[in-house]
Amino acid sequence: DDVNLVVPHQANYRITQAVQKQLKVPDNKIFSNIHKYGNTTSATIPIALSEAVMENRISEGDIIIFASFGSGFTWASSAIVW
Repeated sequence: DDVNLVVPHQANYRITQAVQKQLKVPDNKIFSNIHKYGNTTSATIPIALSEAVMENRISEGDIIIFASFGSGFTWASSAIVW
């Protein structure tokens, strides 16, 4: 409930949806732009973050979660206060 927005790596929309469903994260707390660009690999999170800011989806003091994964079971995540 404390998290305002999740900005995930978006290699595949079905994966993002499955994770969202498992974690019970509402649609309004996920930022997705894969429908516009497809898989933008390592640029996914920076592009999505830029768009979220431009769309006023992030405000000062918001808690934002970034989550990413790569080949070979590599992954990273972080939580920031904007």
